[in-house]
This record gives sequence, structure tokens and C-alpha cells, in this order.
Amino acid sequence: MESSSSLETGNPSTIVVGGGIAGLAAAYYLKKKAPRTRVAVLEAGSRWGGKITTARVPFAAGEFIVEGGPDTFLATKPYAVDLCKELGLAERLHGTNAQTKNTYVLHKGRLLPLPDGLAMMMPADVQSILQSELLSWPAKLRMGIDFILPVRRGNKDESLGAFVSRRLGRSAYENLIEPLTSGIYAGNGDRLSLASTFPYLRDLEREYGSIGRGALALRAKRAANGQNAQRSRSAFLTPTTGLAEIIEALIPRLKAEGVELRLRTRVRAIMQRRWSFDLALADGSRLESNALILATPAPVSGSIVYVLDPDLGRALRSIQYSDTATISLAYHQADVPRALDGYGYVIPRREGRRALACTWTSTKFPHRAPSGYALIRVFVGRAGEDLPLDEAELLALAKDELRMTLGIQAGPLISRVYRWNEAMPQYNLGHPETLSKIDERLARHPRLALAGNGYRGIGIPDCIHSGELAAESVLKSATVRAGIEPALTRS
Repeated sequence: MESSSSLETGNPSTIVVGGGIAGLAAAYYLKKKAPRTRVAVLEAGSRWGGKITTARVPFAAGEFIVEGGPDTFLATKPYAVDLCKELGLAERLHGTNAQTKNTYVLHKGRLLPLPDGLAMMMPADVQSILQSELLSWPAKLRMGIDFILPVRRGNKDESLGAFVSRRLGRSAYENLIEPLTSGIYAGNGDRLSLASTFPYLRDLEREYGSIGRGALALRAKRAANGQNAQRSRSAFLTPTTGLAEIIEALIPRLKAEGVELRLRTRVRAIMQRRWSFDLALADGSRLESNALILATPAPVSGSIVYVLDPDLGRALRSIQYSDTATISLAYHQADVPRALDGYGYVIPRREGRRALACTWTSTKFPHRAPSGYALIRVFVGRAGEDLPLDEAELLALAKDELRMTLGIQAGPLISRVYRWNEAMPQYNLGHPETLSKIDERLARHPRLALAGNGYRGIGIPDCIHSGELAAESVLKSATVRAGIEPALTRS
């Protein structure tokens, strides 16, 4: 017979499914905003943090800090910074190396500098564009036509690739914008929804008549407001010994607040009773909860809710994800023929390489490798391309990329391979409509909320914010706000 886990009658609880940063943030904000609410977090895997994982690899000369997933977060979105401050990590946050900021683009087998002024995909530095070898003179002239092209009428969404090609020309898209966006979304820009990825580009077209004019106007406004000095600060931050510090600070805080944390607990499906949710677990047992936050990948959430709401389940399952991998390798600096004089390089799809980007970690964050050593990270996994399953094959792929581009012949001193299945949600055309359908279905289940990177932002700050919004959503229920800390126990 199936066993069940229930709460004392009249004592409501909230269960969070998914122990990545979004789910842990949801639990944190539930307790912060309603301390008496009983909260449990269920994670199917064997550790907390989801894609955030850090290996601190001891070495004779010191320590290598290797990130398996994201290696930093955007500081201009406040949610991650605010959480770090509340967890006592503010003094441990490091910015990227301010002395060596170069980023390169692989172009016909050569590493060429990315033009300055492409912040947020906006070509704000005309002189740098004109001097770039990444574009032919006809391509540069085509970019200039953006200043006189008419504004497209209507509100119909278009792909990022179509929009940039329409405004700046196809060459500018393929050589400048596409490799940058692939590094963010690992997606196909000709399928990605502009409205879901870079909606402000369309706003610039509407307000200023062109991307270029809008970029120059925003640059002038920043200068007039004295914001140029602020821009010298790093836009990206990370804790001293890796992003895992956030998880390592969150877990004890949640335990101290009475949050029940369960690993290796997979939710198979949910059903709704009159005043509660009935969760069927993979081991055959059941749990009850008055409110529920699903912080799992959208297709997983879709399978969990399918019995409860097939339309919601189908909408969630329709959000596509791509597989990705990161391969980190360490070398003696003397074994790297090319100077690692920047943050790394991105690889346009047209180059035909299996890798999509390479970060020179020991330059970007010098404290992550001992002096005299180079730590390099290769990213693999584009939407629509098969990713090798075997770690040895992924390692060989990364070594080949570094040999071809950087001339590295030596074997790595250390290597770490991380393969992530369904890691990167693809905000393809139709994504805004899918979100609208999800919101419409969720309105029928006011004590059910979603969190994670599958919906309105893929970065760590976005995930943290989604967890906070999910907490606020379920706490609107008076029954949840009245919680009085019952124990969640198996029976």
C-alpha cells in the first residue's frame, strides 16, 4: 500500500519542488515574508544547487576554482546581489578583471577583437565598428542604413536574427550579434523570440527610429547623468571561491529557519483536493501541501501537473531546452602559445565548430588559478545540434578546440567535464504566447506557482527573482499566510 505524508488538520504548508537556486530562493523568501509558514523543499537529485556547482581542485601550487555551470551573475539586476548581502556574502563578491577586458570573435579561424560599444547588443561605438576587421566595408555601410530605414509597423514578434538582419544587415548579425547571443542562450537566433530575449531593441526602433540612434541617445544620457564612472565597475560578480558559496550559505540558513530539505525525492504527479495538493512521489508515497511551487525545468513541471491540468502540462512541455556542456582545463602558462589577454572568445555558428565559446577563466578571474597557470573553459551545445554523451568525447572536443585556436599541444594538468541535459530553455518564436497561456491556466490554481529559468529570464538573478515572485504568489492565499509550523512527516 502507498504510505502518505500529511500535515496536521488546519495547519497549511508550502512545498517547493526543485532544489536549484530558484527553488531555494523561493523557500528563503517564503520564510522571510511569512515566518510561520511551514516549508519543505524536495529535490530529485543528490545535491542542492542545480546547475550551480563548484569544484575547488587542490594543486601543488595552490587551488583551481572550477565552475561546472554558470561562473558569474549580472550585477545590474539586483536580485542576486541583494540575496548575497542578506546571506553575509557581500564582502566576498569579486568583479571581473578590470585590467584586461578584451573579448574576441573567431572569424575564419582567426581571433579578432569584438568592437567596443556592443553592450546589450547595441552598436554604440561607431568608430570601433568602422575599424573592425570582422565586417567588410559593404557590411559596415549596410549597418549605417539603420539610421535611415523606416520603422516597421505593427506589434508582431519576429526572431532576433530577422530583426538584426533587417536593421543592421545579415553580416552584422552573423559576425557580431549571433555569437554573443549563442553564448547567452545557446540557441538559434533565427528562432529566438525578440520579444522574449532582447525586447528593448524593438523599443529603441520604435522610440528613436533606429537601433544606432537609440544606442547613441542612451550613451549620451548616461554621460549626462554621470553614469560613465559607474560603468567602469564590473557588470558581473562572483563569490571568492565560486558560486557554490551562495548555496553553501543558503542551506544552513534554510535549516535554521525550520525548512525541511529532502534530497532524492522525486515528484511524479500532483492532484488537487478541495483545500490541498496531493503529491505522488516516485517511491510510491504521497505528500499533502496547501500550496506548491514548481521550480523544475518547464517540461518536468509539465509532466508533474499534467493530471491536474492537461492544458497547463502541454503548454509547459512545449518549451524546448537544449543540452550543454562545460569543459574546464588547466595548463602551465608556458604551454599556452597565445597570450590570454582577455575574457575569451565566442564562435559564430557559421564557423562550423562544435564549441560555441571559450572563457579564459584565469584572466577573467585571476584568483581562480594559481600564479603561472592558465584555467580555460570551453562551452559546447548549440540548439539543434547533438551533444556527445561520453565525457571522454567532450574532453577530446575541447582539447581539439584549444589546439586549433590557441595552439595548445600539451595535455591538461587537470580537467573537469560537466554535461547538462535540458539545461538551456529556448525562448523561441511563440514563447510570449506560451507564457500567456501558462498564466491563464495558473490563474485557475491560485496556490500553485512556477519558478526557474524557463519563463522570463535565464540568469541567476532572474531565477532568484522568479523564486521570490512565486513565494509572493502563493502567499496571497490567506490559508498559507496563517501557517503555524506543523511538521512534515511520513506516516
